[in-house]
Amino acid sequence: MNHPNILDLTGKQISAFPESMDEWLALDELILDDNLLASLPDNIGQLINLKSLSLYKNRLTLLPGSIWKLTNLRVLNIADNLLPFLSEGIGDLINLQMLDLGHNQLSALPKSLGELKSLAFLYLSNNRLKSIPQSFEKLDNLIYLNITDNQLAALPDSIGWLTHLIELRLYNNQFTALPESIDHLTDLKELHLMNNRLASLPASLGKIKNLRKLDLQDNKLNTLPETIGDLLNLNELNLRNNKLASIPESLGRLKILRFLDLRANKLTSLPASFGNLVNLEKLDLRWNRLSAVPEWIQHLEQRGCTVYM
Repeated sequence: MNHPNILDLTGKQISAFPESMDEWLALDELILDDNLLASLPDNIGQLINLKSLSLYKNRLTLLPGSIWKLTNLRVLNIADNLLPFLSEGIGDLINLQMLDLGHNQLSALPKSLGELKSLAFLYLSNNRLKSIPQSFEKLDNLIYLNITDNQLAALPDSIGWLTHLIELRLYNNQFTALPESIDHLTDLKELHLMNNRLASLPASLGKIKNLRKLDLQDNKLNTLPETIGDLLNLNELNLRNNKLASIPESLGRLKILRFLDLRANKLTSLPASFGNLVNLEKLDLRWNRLSAVPEWIQHLEQRGCTVYM
């Protein structure tokens, strides 16, 4: 049963709005997910009390200008549609806290996105983005940013202005390098960079002291900075399927590391400092070129660590 101010019409095969929206004017939340909407009427701008509007999984190719009059919106979900572009009018939704634009056909983002200074969660996955506007630096209340599955080759230095980010998802892009400014993301706990083209990492990465999870699987890394040993709060480190021929001794300083994946690299030896990883629960060393089994492997196993070789 719907709450008086919430209307949920999920999966009702709706292809058009009613001619009159008088009965919807008091709504706080409107959910039209999984329907057949190819367009929205101009009078959608009358629903000025809406705080949440979800149009997930429809067939929208264009949004009417009147939608940007819904300035009380806190949540806007238009993921999984067919939108090729987004109007600069989106910058008028200054109260937005969550915006989901994932799974569309966006090749660029409007500069006005930077005006959404209350935004905490931003989803941009599975589009056709090749760049991020400089105006992103204004989104300093973001705590979650997902730009996975796009065509990004570089991050702007301004990414370092997003100092409240807790989780940053950038996998399945074309990044070849990370900006030094990434060290300003001091609140970051998760950094997901799988399936890119990274050959090296900036030394400044070691300054992200709160990082808990770092996923670098399926890149082209042939070296790691010594400063990786400064990530003292790291729990999970995934380096599977890279081109690493050696690992810095400093990695042995990660005393609370629980999971370390080094599978499918070019390692012929491992640093003795690995014996100091007293909280390690799983170590994957398969598909490398180790010339000998280090003595400390047995000590890890005796402490209960699962080691795959």
